[in-house]
Amino acid sequence: MSNESLSQNQVENLLKAMETADLDEEGTDAPTEANDSADSKPAKDAEGSTVGSSAPVVGAAHPADSKPYSPGVPTGARVTAYDFKRPERVGKDQMRAMHSLHESIARNFGASISGLLRTMIEVKLLSVDQLTYSEFVFSLDNPSCFNIIKPLPLEGHWVLDIAPGLAYAIIDRMLGGDPVPGETIRRPLTEIETRLMCRVVDLFLEQIVPAWENVIQLEPSIHTTESNPQLAQIVPPNEVAILVGFEVLLGKNRGMMNLCIPFNSIEKYNAKLSRNGWVGYGKTNPTPQSRRKIAGSIDAAPVDVVVTLARSKIRTSDLLDLSIGDIITTEQAASSALELSVQDVHKFAAVAGAYKGKKAVQVQSTVEPKHSEPEPDPEEELENDSPAAAKTEPVQNELENVLDAAQGKTPTATQPNASSQAAPTKPAPTR
Repeated sequence: MSNESLSQNQVENLLKAMETADLDEEGTDAPTEANDSADSKPAKDAEGSTVGSSAPVVGAAHPADSKPYSPGVPTGARVTAYDFKRPERVGKDQMRAMHSLHESIARNFGASISGLLRTMIEVKLLSVDQLTYSEFVFSLDNPSCFNIIKPLPLEGHWVLDIAPGLAYAIIDRMLGGDPVPGETIRRPLTEIETRLMCRVVDLFLEQIVPAWENVIQLEPSIHTTESNPQLAQIVPPNEVAILVGFEVLLGKNRGMMNLCIPFNSIEKYNAKLSRNGWVGYGKTNPTPQSRRKIAGSIDAAPVDVVVTLARSKIRTSDLLDLSIGDIITTEQAASSALELSVQDVHKFAAVAGAYKGKKAVQVQSTVEPKHSEPEPDPEEELENDSPAAAKTEPVQNELENVLDAAQGKTPTATQPNASSQAAPTKPAPTR
């Protein structure tokens, strides 16, 4: 018998010893068999082993006030239950990265579906959990809007489930109605209703692409749509999956959208899904493709261009007395270049003129941006202007000259003392 297992007799003796210790703490004087046999010596059999000595030994090693005996567990260790049916294969860094990815999906999808339904819809990311696929399937309603997604180039399938109450509210709104909460419809979607819901699912898939582009360039599409979730077994029941839950608020209606991502489909990109790696992808050097993409996005952006003819100051009384024909003098010459600003930033120097009968300006040169110099610290200025600082400068120069002379260099001229006067120099005679 190993030291980590107890026999049936030892277990019974241990229980009796614990009951006896509990009775002693309550102040009872009930006799126990352990006390009666305390003075008796244990008998030995022919082989020399002790008989009947297991109860006192176990009771002495584990008193009543200690924790139950756990073989192989050190004292003070924290014991946590582990379910082998739900192994946690996804790390905490990956779960945080998934949470950050799908927060942007919730915001963008809420804006896009609001434009589709012509009403305000709020989409919130509620949770990102990991569980088995069977637990996810059995937690859904039947019938439901169960969409199987093919996330190319990944292997396997994803699932986007829309609660039936939310699905019928969206369909009612798309057909011009006003959905009322509380109306429960227990039937599968018709073919026309399925086509309408596919438009909503396509909007959701469009938001997945930019959110996952730092990890992988996805091309998701709808594979099939089922009404009974239990009929679609895309992975084994015990396979670990990541469940992303979204809450959708449509008027007074509230419903859930669940995105189920089997872990085996994204296991190859587990390192990229870590938070450090996911954030670091945006810090690489720009490529020509990214430059062209950004340039194409901002080429059509409108900007304000303002040409300033001149600037001048005038009193308020003179401003009130202005009339037609008065002349305002400025500090700028009429022939000088004009200031052309783009988004309130001075960028070009231009000359006023006309083009095809309209007022225009001609760009002459580009203005270099002015770099603002840091303001000096007043404390440093006071230290530099102090008499002590003035005295230390000649001493430092003399030390530098001595070191240069020791190294064979020509000494530099020292600065004269503040109290000394420079000798006047005679001008060179001219012939």
